[in-house]
Amino acid sequence: MGVTAPSSGVGERLAERLRIAVRELEARGYEVVVGRCMDGTGHVSAPAADRAEELMRMLVDPAVRAVVPPWGGETGIDLLPLLDWDRLRDAEPTWLVGFSDISTLTVPLTLLTGTATVHGNNLMDTPYHVPAGLVSWLDIVAAPRGHRFTQTSPGRYRSTGWDDYAAFPEVRQYSLDRAGTWTRLDSDAEVEVEGRLIGGCIESLCNLTGTPFLDVSSLCRDESRGGLIVYVEAARADAFAVCRHLHGMRLAGFFDRASAVLVGRTRAPDGASLTQHEAVLDALGPLGVPIIADVECGHVPPHMPIVNGAHGRVVYARDRKELTQFME
Repeated sequence: MGVTAPSSGVGERLAERLRIAVRELEARGYEVVVGRCMDGTGHVSAPAADRAEELMRMLVDPAVRAVVPPWGGETGIDLLPLLDWDRLRDAEPTWLVGFSDISTLTVPLTLLTGTATVHGNNLMDTPYHVPAGLVSWLDIVAAPRGHRFTQTSPGRYRSTGWDDYAAFPEVRQYSLDRAGTWTRLDSDAEVEVEGRLIGGCIESLCNLTGTPFLDVSSLCRDESRGGLIVYVEAARADAFAVCRHLHGMRLAGFFDRASAVLVGRTRAPDGASLTQHEAVLDALGPLGVPIIADVECGHVPPHMPIVNGAHGRVVYARDRKELTQFME
């Protein structure tokens, strides 16, 4: 396992949590290589060229089976022009795992190289016990080709902020203090739909609209497999910003082949006259496809890992709310 911070690093006060998270991987039998680009004193862990070189080295090393950053950050986008995409395309596939700003890297990696990536827990979240109905990203990256797995909504989530890793570095139990499950925004009808999975953090992906890094056409070449199941989630942007971002992504074609849209649960603020749910409907309602919100794929624990590039089936019914993924 390779650990590097292509966006934000880890400060000294959180170093113990990092050590505990690394031990979690070692307990699974992995040798863990922690890179040099981990500094947490600024908003990035190292200069862009250094971060790009270290990430490239790990992704093309056949001994490294997965790369997992400690967490996201703010400006991982500066790596995109520095990565050797042809070399990544020709290399033996290596998993890249993470969410938030890491979406800036996982989505282009899948779209430009065909390599599956995992939108799931970052390393610092990995020690948490996985709630019933969900799976760990560690089980996904260890699964064989052809593996199929189904996840269901646990029906509970955390309504408050993050645990204090400095004060409680060994925390392993999510405090899921509120009941809640998926919500269909556009209709009350039941849904069963299939398609290729792709998506990530809205605030990260919106900056890639109109660039080759967000061109989903490579996932749509096999017409017999249906369209896409696109998932998006907001970290902190208010409802007006989310509405603008999603309109822009739709106008740029990111949702053109969507058979359904999943929207992660968020604690991001509503606007004075627009809720987060209303923002999604305003921007994506014209697609005319099922829009299912409050899915566990965002910045609100717990986390439902989603494999970019996998074939997925979404079922939304009164007694079933599940996502099945086929790792072809």
